[in-house]
Formats: sequence, structure tokens, C-alpha cells
Amino acid sequence: MFIFPAPAKLNLFLHVIGRRQDGYHLLQTVFRFLDFSDQLSFRLRADGMIKLHNPITGVPEDKDLCVRAAKLLKHKTGTGQGVDIFLQKQIPMGGGLGGGSSDAATTLLALNQLWELHLNRDRLLELGLQLGADVPVFIFGQNAFAEGIGEKLVAIELPPAWYLVLVPSVQVSTAEVFASKELTRNTIPIKIPPFSVWQGHNDLELVVCRTYPEVARCLEWLKRLENTTITAMSGSGACVFAEFATELAAQTAFEQIPGDMKGFVAKGLDCHPMYQSIE
Repeated sequence: MFIFPAPAKLNLFLHVIGRRQDGYHLLQTVFRFLDFSDQLSFRLRADGMIKLHNPITGVPEDKDLCVRAAKLLKHKTGTGQGVDIFLQKQIPMGGGLGGGSSDAATTLLALNQLWELHLNRDRLLELGLQLGADVPVFIFGQNAFAEGIGEKLVAIELPPAWYLVLVPSVQVSTAEVFASKELTRNTIPIKIPPFSVWQGHNDLELVVCRTYPEVARCLEWLKRLENTTITAMSGSGACVFAEFATELAAQTAFEQIPGDMKGFVAKGLDCHPMYQSIE
């Protein structure tokens, strides 16, 4: 059995700057990886079958992103190999932390290695984009400034930081948020370099907070904390976070959260744990 991590991400800001004719939104965002992960285990099989052994409740196996990633890689390379997949979820679903996308990316990265396919990063990025707009950044492997629909990536260095992430007890539909008539789509683009992540915001916050009061409550609680450098919603929610310079400050804030809220503290990473896995 081979075990690999699938880390969560945060959007330190997310600006919606326009919309393409095909309906996809044009974004600017900064992705940061977290030391908080799902875990994927793989067992090779010679019969060519791809089998997920512990499917997520409510997600048909043929819709699961791990299965789709494995089948796509198998189809595009023509390999006759198969695999048993075991997914241990920790990243909340519908939370804006990229769990499904990260799982798909780790599947591509791991099977590229285990099946000895030797695809380069650019080819894997192309495959990842076919699975979803957030998949490429996990293959790119570095904290990044992203444009387009999230696929145009530029590596950036971010200072060390710790994050208190609150997980509201709701799942947010990304499609519904982007379809909202209340969503503004005209934020003025920023240029890189230079820019500051601390000057950004999340254009989706207002729509989500109006629709999901629990998200608004968690975000307002975080905004009352001291010693934070960023307080925002990640992606399309539901998770919200506060950034701190030290682990002690993050843990101190975590100890203060109300009994009816839940969350976790995680360290910001410099790169994806599997960044060096591609030859």
C-alpha cells in the first residue's frame, strides 16, 4: 500500500474581475497550501480495474474525482495497469478548501509515479484542468497567484503563517454562488508584481453570508480577534479563516471559539508535500 497526502488550500483573497462568453468567471486569487490533508492510499492491481473502496456517501463512484482522475490518466496514457483507491477524508466537503480537487491532483501525481508513466508537470496540469479549475494549482505545487478561471499560475513566496479555520455546519454550492445576481463581477484587476495579499478581499463573501447566516456568524467572530493579518472566507465557502504570525496566537484564538463552532489550526506550507515528486 502506498500512502500520499492531499492538502487543503486557502484563497487568501478572491476577486471576480469579469466573465467569459462561456459563462466561466475570470478570477484573481492567491492560493496557499495548508498542513491539513486528506490521505489517499493506493494498491496496484494488474487486471486494469480502478476501484474506490470507501466511496463518499452521496457521491456515485463514477463521479468521484479520484476515480475520474485515475480513469483519465489511464485513458490518456493507454496503460494497462489498475489500482485500488482508499480515501480517508479530513478536509470538509463544500468548505472552499479544495478537498476534492486536491484528491484528484494527488491521484494524478501518485499514479504517474506508481504506474511509472513519467508525464511532466505541464502534461499533468492539462489533465488536471479537465477535472476542475482548482485541480491545476495542486499539481503546480507552489503557493500561487492565479488568474483566468484559476489555471494561470505564478509561483509566489508567502511569509510563515498559521491559520485558524472555522468550519460552519453548512455546505455551500459553488455553482449557486457564482450564478447569484448579487455577485459583483467588476473588481479592478491587480498586477503582479507588486501586490499585497492583505489588500485583497473575497467577492463571494457577501453573497454567501446573506444566504448562509452561519457563515456570516463565524466570520464576524473571527473579525473580532486581535493580532490577525487576514480574516476572510476561502473560495466559495463555507470555511472562513484568520491568519496569524505565530502558532501560539492561532492556538490561543482557537481555545476561545464558542462551543457551538468547530474548526482547526493549521500551518501554512511553502509548497505541496508532493512538489518534488515530478521528475
